[in-house]
Amino acid sequence: MSVTSRSDATFAAVDLGATSGRVITGLAGPGRLVLTEAHRFANTPVRLPDGLRWDVLALYQGMLDGLRTAARSGPIASIGIDTWAVDYGLLDADGALLGLPFHYRDRRNGRAAEQVLAVCGAQELYAVGGLQHLPFNTVFQLAAHRASAQWGAARTMLLIPDLLTHWLTGEVGAEITNASTTGLFDASAGAWSDALIGRLGLERSWFPPLREPGDPAGTLLPHVAEYTGLPAGTPVTAVASHDTASAVAAVPATEPRFAYVSCGTWSLAGLELTAPVLTEESRSANFTNERGVDGTVRYLRNIMGMWLLEECRRTWDRRGEAPGLAALLAEAARARPFAAVIDPDDEAFLAPGDMPLRIDTHLVRTGQAPPDSRGGYVRCVLESLALAHRRTLRQAAGLAGRELSRIHLVGGGSRNELLCQWTADATGLPVTAGPAEATALGNILLQARAHGLVGDLMDMRQLVARTQELRHYTPQGNQRAWDRAAARLEPT
Repeated sequence: MSVTSRSDATFAAVDLGATSGRVITGLAGPGRLVLTEAHRFANTPVRLPDGLRWDVLALYQGMLDGLRTAARSGPIASIGIDTWAVDYGLLDADGALLGLPFHYRDRRNGRAAEQVLAVCGAQELYAVGGLQHLPFNTVFQLAAHRASAQWGAARTMLLIPDLLTHWLTGEVGAEITNASTTGLFDASAGAWSDALIGRLGLERSWFPPLREPGDPAGTLLPHVAEYTGLPAGTPVTAVASHDTASAVAAVPATEPRFAYVSCGTWSLAGLELTAPVLTEESRSANFTNERGVDGTVRYLRNIMGMWLLEECRRTWDRRGEAPGLAALLAEAARARPFAAVIDPDDEAFLAPGDMPLRIDTHLVRTGQAPPDSRGGYVRCVLESLALAHRRTLRQAAGLAGRELSRIHLVGGGSRNELLCQWTADATGLPVTAGPAEATALGNILLQARAHGLVGDLMDMRQLVARTQELRHYTPQGNQRAWDRAAARLEPT
């Protein structure tokens, strides 16, 4: 199906995050980029006797319902899917899913990392894949899965967006930006690492052919077309299926020396490079090299992001204390600066649970007094995130040999004025905040480019800059106070 004769067209973006999913339609073409939310649905993990799982069937149904709603608004030129990274489903020889996919926050993963590292050392894994060491990387999750009865029946591994694409189209493939997060991808060659897959005793046939953003991923199966009301033959386009890769594609940068922070449940802070950085210094600093659009490399580090604040809010809600976000931010603005700071990447903060209590424990262990108000906790979280952005971006710039001129903060966190201003203050760099919907915009733009309606990556970014609401923050306040706060987080 081609729409190249038109000046614009409407595309459907399926955008799944850690807490909710959405189907968004986007009208895109030269000078036009307008998003409309068609449907939103919850993403609620389920805890089963064997661990924490994603309810991927509910996500699939929510996606179908969203596409059905989108179809009522007019013609849809194609569909693209983006989700979080690393998690996967195993299919048997008939193509049936072998159980609900495990959640990356499940506690099984830490033990498996030791098994993998006993076969392929950390240096070897990094020299090939260039990934930040995280206990939930796919390579470790697969090692944890090996002891299950499902393992012997498995014939194919599909990451979450590839699994959903398979259910829409019947086709099997692995989109490259998400494949690059598995730990089984060769960052230099841009291909699956047959050597690592073999060393770890995995079946090479499990890993499907790779797709680039913009590649065709099939057309809707007849029963999907019937349910959604979309025409038979509606194409599904591979976008940058790792949501961060789609978000970075929509960073409205007009200068080359930019850094980005894609801030949502996680803060992904880093640079866009033309080649991976696979040095021992980079490995020691725990930076990741993930594939971006057009062969670029997302050189970044995962930082525990707004998850910290959202888990605090969920804890307070369970206690019957449910202030709105605006009220909490107002309390935080009045709280004493730098009363307490934490390392957001402490593994104690990874699992769901009582986040204020975990913050208290962390602070006592580091010789600090816990906050005495909700505003104090919020200020602690946001100042600590700003300091983590500062530390990460300065390290990335040093390791990559690049000077920085501006930070682009995109995603839901770009709506948080305190976080944006404090990131500017902590780093001493101007911050451009927005778009909040960067992931959906990147998804839509990559579909539009595949259909010939927008140009290259720079053209896409310029279109975002012209059409989306952005806010600009300049550094203010006492830089030495941020320096002193940062020094409190340095190892002694």
